[in-house]
Amino acid sequence: MTAPATDAEERSYQLTPTTIALLGVAALAWAGVVAVAREMGNGSGTMGLPLSEFLPMWSLMMTAMMLPAVAPVAALYVRTFRANPRRRTALFVTGYLLIWSAAGLLAFLLLRLVDRQVMDSPTAMRAIAVVVLVLAGVYQLSPLKQVCLRHCRSPLGQLLRYGNVKGATRDLKVALHHGGFCLGCCWGLMALFIAFGVMNIWVMLALTAVVVSEKVLRRGEQIGRLAGLGFLAIALLIVASPTVADRLVPSSTAGDSMTEM
Repeated sequence: MTAPATDAEERSYQLTPTTIALLGVAALAWAGVVAVAREMGNGSGTMGLPLSEFLPMWSLMMTAMMLPAVAPVAALYVRTFRANPRRRTALFVTGYLLIWSAAGLLAFLLLRLVDRQVMDSPTAMRAIAVVVLVLAGVYQLSPLKQVCLRHCRSPLGQLLRYGNVKGATRDLKVALHHGGFCLGCCWGLMALFIAFGVMNIWVMLALTAVVVSEKVLRRGEQIGRLAGLGFLAIALLIVASPTVADRLVPSSTAGDSMTEM
């Protein structure tokens, strides 16, 4: 098990040139996500998108949401291995985002299953939302989540394992390794798009805040657990209140028309 972040590692989360550059890329990605969301609206499942359109959209979302959390790790990696910082940063970020883009394949398949279920029952989307929220909440409180989160909060020891690896693919290997832990840490959070709609901007913002907070802030592990309890509470509210369910859970037709500007 990876040890919790030390004070020295906490201080590594600062606005270095690498961090600022990656935050700039994330900001551009957010602008693209908002533009797409305003055009498409939000709805359940895949909203009729084919895989060829869904994957680029998903990759843009992951760039916007995950780069702010991984930017400090990329900066730490570049400072640890100083040669060719721009190239190393580009390869590290590319490998990291490849993990999250590949996760879009599974997300698409799950959302296709949602499409089939909501066509058969007008209340199926509420039941799906409750199940997903419970799963996400329970996972946030699980030991496996804590193992993955502690790696993400204290990556230096893991990154140093690759110090003796040679060759052009070293940076990609490090990125894929870290990205795998990050996926293990955050898959439950990303599953919430099944419950709330894949183009729900408010959910994107809230989940980005949770991801960054639990990985960067000193009390991040507690924040992650509180988020899990919050998901369980929202699941209970959806079960108990049809009004809350109507406000939070997208209908099967919500994404069929464009959002009015």
